Formats: sequence, structure tokens, C-alpha cells
Amino acid sequence: MPGNVKLAVGHTHPPLRGGQHVWFRFSHYSVGDKTPVRGNLNLSEQDIMIRSMTGYAVMSREYQFGMLNMELRSVNHRYLDLQFRLGDELRSLESLMREAIGRRLTRGKVDCRLHMVPHDNGGGPIHVDTVLIRQLAELNQQVKEFFPASHDLAVGDVLRWPGVIAQQSISPERLQTATITLLDDALDELCATREREGEKLKVLLLDRIAQAEMYANQVYPLVPQLQQAFRDKLIAALKEAGADVDNERIRQEVTLFAQRVDVDEELSRLQTHLDEARRVLQQGGVAGKRLDFLMQELHREANTLGAKSAIAETSRLAMELKILVEQMREQIQNIE
Repeated sequence: MPGNVKLAVGHTHPPLRGGQHVWFRFSHYSVGDKTPVRGNLNLSEQDIMIRSMTGYAVMSREYQFGMLNMELRSVNHRYLDLQFRLGDELRSLESLMREAIGRRLTRGKVDCRLHMVPHDNGGGPIHVDTVLIRQLAELNQQVKEFFPASHDLAVGDVLRWPGVIAQQSISPERLQTATITLLDDALDELCATREREGEKLKVLLLDRIAQAEMYANQVYPLVPQLQQAFRDKLIAALKEAGADVDNERIRQEVTLFAQRVDVDEELSRLQTHLDEARRVLQQGGVAGKRLDFLMQELHREANTLGAKSAIAETSRLAMELKILVEQMREQIQNIE
């Protein structure tokens, strides 16, 4: 048999709905090797919750060879931008770490710091490089020939010389397994903080959507008044220009033109976009770009509503709508 595979299903709350994200954590044991290699299997591109792109996680773990310290920071970004700060002995693991993070996150600027503090014995016996010590002794004698009064190298000087003290090297496989395990646990913590922040943003945005609907509903009763005010302004302008406003043809044209400022279509589209934004938030998952697009459409409809306004009250309501949309847009910039 090629080996054993153990699967652990990740539990999510609330219960999963159709088409949403499911992940499995797995451990693979090769024949003759009992060291697990952990990872995650993504079965969907969507997550169950709205997630912020702001998060933080720090984790340290003791191993036989030393201590691994990891720190993850994430902020908002248009795409997934990964930055690594690794110790020299860990640089070879960057590609694996990049893949592991990419399986869990889709957007955000993520700063990953990882360094190792080896034990004094490095997990194995200490020995000295006798060849190097012999070379240092020969060099010491050569220097003495030129500078007889100089001091000999002390034992401490020799031991501090780079490369004199050698430690048993750490197995690359052990280091890789430990690093990926620690990274996976740190990502669990990072995702949890992003989900908590995302839920707060979701509540705030749903509240703003309800306020926007309230303002939009206040415009509906004002539509006849808006049309009449526009008609009165147009007739007044025609009178100033010397036109015969009692002419039936002119009255028909004024009526038709006044109907063009009807804001029913704008209000209908506004409500449609608000309903879609609420649906996206309640569905969850990776929704930042979709919500940002909806905010652009809402801002356009609010602008059109303000441009067609002929009375002070509709102008005020259009302004309130634009303020709400701008507030939502700022918050959405931080949603994954």
C-alpha cells in the first residue's frame, strides 16, 4: 500500500448551505515514515462567512531541534500579496508556505514572519572541527613569526571562530513538516480573526442598507410633487421667454418633459441593488469585489436621483443616500 491518509472534516457554524466552502484537513503517512504532512483540500471557492482582510495571528511551538516563532499580519489589498521574512535556514520553504496560504486566502496583503531559535545542542551532539582548529593553530604560528610579542589565540577565541563548533544538522523533512503544521494552525487563527471582523462589517453594512431603503421609501410619496415642481419651473421659464404657455401644444410638451424627470426607474434600480447587496452579505463567501461593484451602481442611481430633484426634500434624501453609499463603500474595501 502507498500509505495511510487520515481525513478530518472541518466543522463550520452555522451549518453549510449548498455551493459553499467545505474544507478537509488531512494527514498523510508514507510507508516507513510516521511524520504527518498536513494540508487543506478546498472543495469550493466560497466560504461560509463574510471575512475581513484584516487579521493577526502569532504562534510559537517547541520542537526537538528548537523553537519556531511565526507571525501573520493581513490588511486589505486588491489581490493576494504575500510578503515573507524568513530566517536563512527557512528560505527554502517559502514556496510551500506560499501554496499553503494561497489555499486558504484569496485577497489581502499578508506579511509572514518566521524564525527559528535552535536549541544549544541543535537536537544532537556538539563536536568541533579539528581540521579548522589545526589551520587556526598554523596561522597563529605564522603570525607569531612576524609579531613575536603578540598573544596566542585563547581557547574562547578559537571556539567563537565561525565554523569551529559544528552541530548535527536538522533534517529538512522534519523542519518542513514542523513549519507547515505551525503555518496551518496560524492560518486557522488568522482566518478566525478575519471572520470575526467580517461579521462585524456584515452587521454594519446590513444596517446601512436598511437606512438606505428607508430614505428611498421616503422619496416615493414625493414623486408627484417633484413632477409638479418641475412643471411649474418650466412654465415660469417659458413665460419669461415670452412663450404662450396657454397654447395646448406647449402644455403637452411641458407635461411630456416633466415625465422625463420621473425617478421611479432610479428608485426601482436602487432597491434592486440594495436587495442584491443584502443577498450577497447573507450568502457569505468571497464577496468584496461584487459588493464594491454594487456600491458603484448605487452611487450612480443616487447621483441621478439628485440631478433630477426639483424640490429641497428629494435633494436632501439623495444626499443622505450618497453619504450612506460612501460609508458602505469604505467598509467594503476591507472585505475579502
